[in-house]
Amino acid sequence: MTEDVELLDDLLRLCAAAGAEPEVHHSLPENRGSWEHAPMVLVGDDAAQRCRGAVRRRGVMLVGRDQDAPDVWRRAVEIGAEYVLRLPDSESWLVDQIANAAEGVGRPALTVGVIGGRGGSGASTLACALAVTAARAGRRTMLIDGDPLGGGIDVLLGGERAEGMRWPDFAHSKGRVGGGALEESLPALHGLRVLSWGRDDWVVIPPQAMRAVLAAARRLGGVVVVDLPRRVDESVAEALAQLDLGLLVVPGELRAVAAAKRVASMAGMVLNDLRVVSRGPYAAGLDERWVAQALGLPLAGELPLEAGLSGAQDGGVPPGGSARGPLARFCAAFWERALASEGAGGRAGGGLS
Repeated sequence: MTEDVELLDDLLRLCAAAGAEPEVHHSLPENRGSWEHAPMVLVGDDAAQRCRGAVRRRGVMLVGRDQDAPDVWRRAVEIGAEYVLRLPDSESWLVDQIANAAEGVGRPALTVGVIGGRGGSGASTLACALAVTAARAGRRTMLIDGDPLGGGIDVLLGGERAEGMRWPDFAHSKGRVGGGALEESLPALHGLRVLSWGRDDWVVIPPQAMRAVLAAARRLGGVVVVDLPRRVDESVAEALAQLDLGLLVVPGELRAVAAAKRVASMAGMVLNDLRVVSRGPYAAGLDERWVAQALGLPLAGELPLEAGLSGAQDGGVPPGGSARGPLARFCAAFWERALASEGAGGRAGGGLS
């Protein structure tokens, strides 16, 4: 709400950057429902006087460009504004708030990262199976490939030729990425959305891009599964910082446990909740509890062996695609416990051992 042409131009520009379409008024709208039910109300300094007496509500912001305007706080109190914003200083923050209002921010997605304790441990297979199982249960699901050397997680899903954007398209993202726009731009495979790597030249994903993309995915709600490499650089650290829970897949071998200790040490510097998923067959004297105890981490479970998994993938069935298979049952049990724990206000993944 404003009659200040320059301020209106600024606000329209910020709304466009946030992907929001504003409703513009010069004074209180005749239909008072517009004031009461809009996700957000931006009131220009010039229009504050005309908003006195309006119904008090959350999400009202008084916006202006004059840093030293007298009585600005008094006017904010009179209209019940939660914030007083000065442009251009507050532009970045305001774009985020407008985008949140436009997208409708609810409970963020339960975000789970999967890391291999050593090469070939089956982390990508588990990440795919978790995502496929969540999508089959009707949950909004996004699978993000955070390992540029993994060959592309879309290959495991049989979608390497699927249309949609890949990581190179987001390599230069620095500001906010819209959650809805991200979801619509990605390939849709087996009921979920997948962000994988391209097949062309090597592309470095800066930490800012990783942060922006994961934040957008989390805002959509549902579940997000991230397949992560064993090395931790700045971009991987950004991903780890946004996880609710990490799963470290460790084969039951002494050398694998030794390698996993180094991975756990690096990941644990950023990630608070890291758990072990052990995988047989085991060396003599080892079992899943021994592996977890040797690493000093909670046990999330034992990854079951599934005969014919490679053949099923060749036939177009992704990991976890067979609902009655042991891998899908393991993943379904994981989500049931993790989401129940989250809904009860506890730590995601609590009670999985």
